[in-house]
Order: sequence, then C-alpha cells, then structure tokens
Amino acid sequence: MNEAEIVRRVLAGDVNAFARLVDAHGPQIMGIACRHVPPDKAAEVAHETFVRAFEKLGTYRSESPFAHWLVRIALRRCADFWRARARSRETAFSALGPGTHEWIENLPSEGDLQGLEAHAERSEAGVLLEWAMAQLCSDDRQVLTMTHMDGQALAEVAEIMGWSLSKVKVRSHRARRKLRDVLSRVM
Repeated sequence: MNEAEIVRRVLAGDVNAFARLVDAHGPQIMGIACRHVPPDKAAEVAHETFVRAFEKLGTYRSESPFAHWLVRIALRRCADFWRARARSRETAFSALGPGTHEWIENLPSEGDLQGLEAHAERSEAGVLLEWAMAQLCSDDRQVLTMTHMDGQALAEVAEIMGWSLSKVKVRSHRARRKLRDVLSRVM
C-alpha cells in the first residue's frame, strides 16, 4: 500500500493505519530531530512531529512526496523547540563548565572556526558548538545543520525548506558568518 493510500485510509477513519507511516518514517524524523535539537530532546520533538502530522494530515497534498511534507513539519517542530528555549533564555557562556572553558583557552590563537565541527567528537567542542548554534535563530541553525553538518545538497535544502536556491545560499553564508562571530567572541 502506498503512502497516499495510507493517508486516505487514515482520513477515512482508520487511525491505526497511521502507525505504518510512523514506522516507515520514524528513523528519518528521529535523525532530523537528533541533528537539530539537543539529543535528550530529540525523541520528544520526533513525537511532536508525528502528532502534528496526524492533526494536519488533511492538509497533505500528494503532489510532493509524503516524506518532504513530514520533514517540513519536523523542521518546524525543531524551530518551535528553539523558540521556546529562547523565550526561557539562552544558556549563559559561564554555565558551560570548566572543561569547555579550559578547552577554549588551550585553542591556538588562530583557531580554525570553520573546522570546528571536525572536532565535535570531543565533548568540549561538541558542547561549545551546541552552545554557539543555540545562539543563532532557528532558520540559521537549520540551514547550517542541513548544508554543512548533514552535507545535503543546496537544491534539496531549498525544496525541504520551501525556499529558493538563492535564499538557501545567502542564508547559509550569513549563518556561517554569524556562527563565526559568536565563536570568535568567546575564543
């Protein structure tokens, strides 16, 4: 049974058929959530994505793949997470912990900010990168994550985000500059 047929069945009242969509797309949505929000919040955001998808299933038009529609919802849920977090105030740099501060102090004076994600395996760099990304607006975080950390093609990001290709390029460039500015203030 294809996804359009499953959607029709769910809309006709067979709510249990929605479980097939969750099973089929669960790993992808969880992966997106893991890359766009802190790992301990990913399952919650993924769950919220499927709840929202179920609520809005009547708005799905089978002109584009169901996965693209669902990914857009997941990205909006991730953005909502960061908006809510911003309202409750950002993490202060002083709250990062002594290990991260020590790591920052031991960076070379010509610290390679562009290569910082290569060091993300180290917990201190990962914490610093997560903190710095949290300082950016949700669209900037999403475009950086998708283009630079996930390695997605610009055209694919444009389609998922519903943006033009030129907007993705400009947004990505500006987001990298903002991230570099955030990191250079603490280094």
